[in-house]
Amino acid sequence: METGGQRDAQRLHCLVTGASGYIGGRLVPELLQAGHRVRCLARSPGKLRDHPWAGHAETVRGDVTDADSVAAAMRGVDVAYYLVHALGTGAGFEDTDRRAARVFAEQARAAGVRRIVYLGGLTPQDVPEESLSPHLRSRAEVGRVFLDAPVPATVLRAAVVIGSGSASFEMLRYLTERLPVMVTPSWVHTRTQPIGVRDVLRYLVGSASMPDDVDRAFDIGGPDVLTYREMMDRYAEVAGLRRRFIVPVPVLTPRLSSHWVGLVTPVPAALARPLTESLRHEVVCREHDIARYVPDLPGRPLPFDTALALALRKVREAQVVTRWSSAAVPGAPSDPLPTDPDWAGGSLYEDERHLSVDAARESLWKVIEGIGGDNGWYSFPLAWTVRGWLDRFVGGVGLRRGRRDAERLRAGDSLDFWRVEEIEPGRLLRLRAEMRLPGLAWLEMYAETDDAGRTRYRQRALFHPRGLLGHAYWWSLSPFHAVVFGGMARNITQAAAKGMSARRAGPRPGRVRTARRDRRVRH
Repeated sequence: METGGQRDAQRLHCLVTGASGYIGGRLVPELLQAGHRVRCLARSPGKLRDHPWAGHAETVRGDVTDADSVAAAMRGVDVAYYLVHALGTGAGFEDTDRRAARVFAEQARAAGVRRIVYLGGLTPQDVPEESLSPHLRSRAEVGRVFLDAPVPATVLRAAVVIGSGSASFEMLRYLTERLPVMVTPSWVHTRTQPIGVRDVLRYLVGSASMPDDVDRAFDIGGPDVLTYREMMDRYAEVAGLRRRFIVPVPVLTPRLSSHWVGLVTPVPAALARPLTESLRHEVVCREHDIARYVPDLPGRPLPFDTALALALRKVREAQVVTRWSSAAVPGAPSDPLPTDPDWAGGSLYEDERHLSVDAARESLWKVIEGIGGDNGWYSFPLAWTVRGWLDRFVGGVGLRRGRRDAERLRAGDSLDFWRVEEIEPGRLLRLRAEMRLPGLAWLEMYAETDDAGRTRYRQRALFHPRGLLGHAYWWSLSPFHAVVFGGMARNITQAAAKGMSARRAGPRPGRVRTARRDRRVRH
């Protein structure tokens, strides 16, 4: 039995970057459960505040490209996890990745950090690096930066990660479920070695305690080596679907493939492209040396079918902890809503509506928090669908990202082509648009009580235009605001009233007062 002193000696102080992302958001509670202290470095700490583990981890504001904020975050840290990348931020994302990795390595050395742990991509054997996709090439370079640095590093290299909410799993799931007959790219015959997210997390946690003389990369994968076609066949079997008919077409390039994936699945083309490019070459583990330092448990790593079944169960039980969309979309606006009345950001257009409703605030809030995803947007479904398709067409996220949870939202959640910027349970939901727009847009929904004690619904749509095109965009859509925003307000309050009707014979028409104003504020 371990003594208290032994346990204290094993308790490490860990810094986690990318905690708002898919892997990082799951790693933090695993580290806490292992007894470690955790500090998270985040550009927007507010995104982490509603996670179940938020009260047990420290969060500091910063960016991996800013040396000062990284230096401050690394004070007193034993192990630093690097789980971020600049994919999709523009043509220079490889330079950004390189610069950020160097900053991270330099500040780790200066702070006396004992180990850097990095999760990268599994690269194909005997393929020149210049022939790799920019995504894989950059991930490999970041790994080299850490291995060349003075601080010992553990570089884990994984291929396809299978877990509820992962981009690879969602792509596999939607392609298989939606298309019983598929015309597919030739990469469906490429072999790869998928790994369950539970094993990825186990290796990440175990890497923190590696001996100081370990400074190397490790290939990590599950026990099965499969082609993508075999993975789709196995998915259909595990999910209880009929066998899929797959016809490979060699003319579908990675670029065309990404648009095809973006058309069929919720994964946008900008994210689908690096995933599909990574499937052009065979990526199979060349060693399993990680087991020397993180011993395999019985039945681990998980077989592919088991990892699939676990992921499907989490999806069906609505227990998805993080999703591929948990991280901010590269290139999407991140500016918070300007709340300062003297904000000097230029023009701000506003559409505001107030309705009184015959329902308790709790019923109204339930409708507000349940908006989006399968519940839709309570207004002119065709218009929302068309807007979603247009956004996908120009490379945006579209409407099909859905929700992480069918009933509950938390700050930082993606919600179709919005992101939850602020949520005050029972009172306020503020969404920031991540669709492609000539400006910045927000949508606010409030559950309030008026001076007479009645429940009131308040809704604000705000738009900060960018240039002349932004102004033209707002005014061109103004004639439709009564249909879109007005219809949304009416239907949300009606849905709340119907929620009360179970306790009486039927809903009583409430006194509805609608105030509308489209205004422009200049500073």
